[in-house]
Amino acid sequence: MLPLLQRWLFAAFALLCLLWAFYGFRAVIRKIRRGRPAVESRFDRPWQRIWSALAATFGQSRVFRRRRWVSWLHALIFYGFTFYLLVNLVDLLHGYFRFRIPSENPLGAAYHLLADLASLAVYLGVIALVIRRFGRWGKDFRFGERTPVRVGAPARIAADSLIVSVFILVHVGFRMLGQGALLLGGGDPTQPLASLLAGLERLLGAKLADEPLLWQIGFWGSLGSVLLFLGYFPRSKHLHLFAAPVNYATARREGSGVLPPMQLEGLAPGEEEHLGAATLEELGWPRLLDAYACIQCNRCQEVCPASETGKALSPAALEINKRLELNAQPAFAQGAPGRPLLEFALSEEALWACTTCGACVQVCPVGDEQMFDLIDLRRHQVLVEGAFPKQLQTAFRGMERHGNPWGMSRGARMAWAEGLDVPTVAERPHPEVLYWVGCAGAYDPAAQQVARSLVQLFQVAGVDFAVLGEQERCTGDSARRAGNEELYLQLARENIETLREVGPTKIVTACPHCRNALGSEYRQLGGNFEVVHHSSFLAELLREGRLPLAQAAVSEPPLTYHDPCYLGRHGGVFAAPREVLAAAGRPLLEASRSGPDSFCCGAGGAQFFKEEAPGELRVSEARLAQLQAALEQVPGKKTVAVACPFCKSMLGSSTSAGDGQVELRDIAELLAQRVLPARPSPSDGSGP
Repeated sequence: MLPLLQRWLFAAFALLCLLWAFYGFRAVIRKIRRGRPAVESRFDRPWQRIWSALAATFGQSRVFRRRRWVSWLHALIFYGFTFYLLVNLVDLLHGYFRFRIPSENPLGAAYHLLADLASLAVYLGVIALVIRRFGRWGKDFRFGERTPVRVGAPARIAADSLIVSVFILVHVGFRMLGQGALLLGGGDPTQPLASLLAGLERLLGAKLADEPLLWQIGFWGSLGSVLLFLGYFPRSKHLHLFAAPVNYATARREGSGVLPPMQLEGLAPGEEEHLGAATLEELGWPRLLDAYACIQCNRCQEVCPASETGKALSPAALEINKRLELNAQPAFAQGAPGRPLLEFALSEEALWACTTCGACVQVCPVGDEQMFDLIDLRRHQVLVEGAFPKQLQTAFRGMERHGNPWGMSRGARMAWAEGLDVPTVAERPHPEVLYWVGCAGAYDPAAQQVARSLVQLFQVAGVDFAVLGEQERCTGDSARRAGNEELYLQLARENIETLREVGPTKIVTACPHCRNALGSEYRQLGGNFEVVHHSSFLAELLREGRLPLAQAAVSEPPLTYHDPCYLGRHGGVFAAPREVLAAAGRPLLEASRSGPDSFCCGAGGAQFFKEEAPGELRVSEARLAQLQAALEQVPGKKTVAVACPFCKSMLGSSTSAGDGQVELRDIAELLAQRVLPARPSPSDGSGP
């Protein structure tokens, strides 16, 4: 127990530190509350949310999604410090009351052993991560030359990491010093690390009479550093220890493929000027919470296709810049206006480089949703400023006037079906299956071949289907992701009205973007339809035995498969395309980045309809190189299977594909070759 004077001094010191921490945390909360109200429920089902947050926090499931060995080091620190909450409480009580936890009973022995192991785990974890952060492995914490990063940000990040690491080492080190002092009279087998330190203290000349002094030094150094750091927490990246669980608990229910809705009707005078987000306070409060939850690990940058190909966008830099701006503007908590985001958070070049692939959202260990900041910024630029890449104007005009981003005639919408006897809903009202062809399937020559293959598979399987024909128009996916919410709403409402009149039991589409819009995003507007991707529908037909498979004449060479972002990561469909490929008789060689970790083709986020942002490499070139690497040992022309018309066109425009080194085939085309072997190949333009 501490002497009386020290007890009073420590209590006074603790009060000062707690006040410092209180004002820091209060400022953070006030700044977060400056953000706009969330447009989606964030506090419904509270007990379920609390349980999910606890599971994510203590299970460390999001942390282990990437960098496995680094995640184990982080886990050592996390679980060690979690147990240290109890250790610090016991040590505090020990300073004010006369008691001890005996090692002679099982509970006491378990406590001492776990405290010793926690100390060792934390030390090992911190030292290893410090070596990684500041050694030659620290490449994860650098930014590209084009990336806008606040002046001095890398140095601040490094300094913050160093301060936190020193605190942890000091805290645990002093605690072990004090614990070793308690064992100067003899070791304790349940405390091997503390016993070792006690032996070292004896070797250094400490005497039994010095036990109180050494223990007091350990007490003040250990718990005093905790109190000091508590005040530093709100100003450190390690605020994520508090902000991340709140992020988990208030997470949106929708998946990353569904954008938050936007209210455009019934706006008060002047509100039109604040559509989307131009400044910090115009972002939703969850977006400001993201900045405080960010651990600055740069995992999002590591998987971002724009960052990986040398473009200006870095989702990590976006969150770091937001956080540093919030820290640098204390008056923001009292209501002072924030600066425009395009002045400090990112550049216009970075804003329009995002493919909305969702990789940053999927990989973030603390549940940040960087992609939605970019969407809100795009909405403001398009709807208020009218500032967007000029190529998008053509796509917007085409969708508005002709119902497709190519601006082609509605009368040509059925040209792809020539000679196939494809019924429209006018000829076959209320079909069991409505085949949503999509703009790409109707107008893009590469996608037209997929549509023809799919229709012939439907006919072989005896599917009762029809198409909308000239009634079909763009779902508005590209308009929405480019920030043109007004155009999206116009198209979506027209499509919903049309689909309600037709009343199909099921909608099948070969376009993951159409599937996502029709089946997920239209629900925000009351359009509840069962929409499946053609991979899932074909897999179902195969399981039902409705697609007879011809005996393969020769063994087909292996191929690899590219997981589309809007089918896989956003839509959660991974097994069905592989099931179809297995039926097509083609052995599958997985790419290094596949499944949930797949790399974008570069078409999403309306990128297909604009010039790609400047960088070192096109996204499609980078992705095709990854796919080719999976087929390195396969002789001759390489075959890459796809399940999205935009992926097929984007990858097909790459140099390797243009040189004839790579063949891009949709899974429907490959299956059609097996089901209809006597028909000509769709690659010759005559259909399957």
